[in-house]
Amino acid sequence: MAGRRGARSGRGWDAIPPRPAQDDAGRGFGGNDSGCGRSRAGGGERAGTGGSERPPQPPRSESEVARDICLRQLAVRPRTRAELAKTLSRKEISEEVIAEVLDRYDEVGIIDDAAFARMWVSTRHQGRGLARRALANELRQHGVESEVATEALETLDDEAEATTARALVDRKLRSARGTPDQVFRRLVGMLARKGYPAGVAIHAVKEALAARDEEAAEFADQIDADALADEATDFLS
Repeated sequence: MAGRRGARSGRGWDAIPPRPAQDDAGRGFGGNDSGCGRSRAGGGERAGTGGSERPPQPPRSESEVARDICLRQLAVRPRTRAELAKTLSRKEISEEVIAEVLDRYDEVGIIDDAAFARMWVSTRHQGRGLARRALANELRQHGVESEVATEALETLDDEAEATTARALVDRKLRSARGTPDQVFRRLVGMLARKGYPAGVAIHAVKEALAARDEEAAEFADQIDADALADEATDFLS
């Protein structure tokens, strides 16, 4: 009996204490305290982050906005004064600021219509084979003044145009299909679209056909290039 009572007393007040009560999430009260600590720490971090925000920047002047627009445009490719003025106007920049900014860019050489025209003539003639008439039209579309365009176009002469026209015809002739008459018409039309005068185009195609094969040469012999050029000129005028 004594032994049994002793055993019972071993499960009394001196037995292993019960586990602490748990909250709904399955953590003890100690876990709640640590969670609260983390929450407070997180709140402190957020507060610190909010305190480090930069103050709002003052609004920029219209001139600064205009200069920024111009520089972004010029970073893509060279522009004429007329192109930049058109862009600024579309962005609702006042005419006074447009004149002020572009005048300054003219002074320091950031925009240079003469240099633009020379570059345009050179690259478009060499890359696309365009003749002076087509190049003059493109410069006009970019807002280049006629005097500036004329000076740039003087870098090309009749001999340069004739050489380029023949090179274009020779390249196209390698893959041309059809009768000599059909090929002749297509190639003359191609040169006309690139701005070549009728005489230059007809002579270039006739010479290329004469050197192609016997059938084409026979057809070329029957072509009166000067008469056809006069007819084309009269028709266009």
